[in-house]
Amino acid sequence: MSQTEIFESDRAAGYNQFVETWIPNYHYFLNQLPRVLRDVEHKSLLCAGCGTGNEIERFAQSTQRWEITGVDPSPEMLKQAREKFRTAPNVTLVDGLVTDLAPEPAFGAATLLLVLHFLKEPEKLNLLKAIADRLKPGGSFVMMDITGEGESFHTNVEILRLLWPDGVDAEQAKTRLYRIQHELHHISEENLVHLFTQAGFNPPVRFFQSAVYMGWLATKK
Repeated sequence: MSQTEIFESDRAAGYNQFVETWIPNYHYFLNQLPRVLRDVEHKSLLCAGCGTGNEIERFAQSTQRWEITGVDPSPEMLKQAREKFRTAPNVTLVDGLVTDLAPEPAFGAATLLLVLHFLKEPEKLNLLKAIADRLKPGGSFVMMDITGEGESFHTNVEILRLLWPDGVDAEQAKTRLYRIQHELHHISEENLVHLFTQAGFNPPVRFFQSAVYMGWLATKK
């Protein structure tokens, strides 16, 4: 099994508050996803690592009807998602990993938000391949993750600190900055592009950035 980090207990319960506090422009990014993918012909969506279903919510509310499958290994996160979508017939939630899904029927699009930095490089590639294997040829893939290296990355970490809300706890901020720089498995843009192409995608385009958090759009070869 991949070394997926599973959110449980307090981490699962407080996830939405966490992303709202520590990831600037998070909701702006989510709100744009249905627009970014509106030209996808086959409106079936795989949300890998869907968590509490924040991105699913945007597509479920879209004027275009999507058939949405969310998958996540955390039962406690999925419990929150199931509560959100208990009356949504076009949303299916799966407790497990992407590899637990059958390759067919293939999806027209997929998302992977704030997941890859928890994985080391062999697992990063395995996950990206698993997603690509479940997309139709030409299918669209949107990913958001911590990306960068070197001096520019450290500068973006400092910018991230400046973007956090006034009044955040100083010790929590220090802990978060340390975790981003020393505990999470971020990679350079160059390595990310290489992983995408290895996994079966065309080279991705970066279309969003908020300090160290970058949004990428790619298509399956």
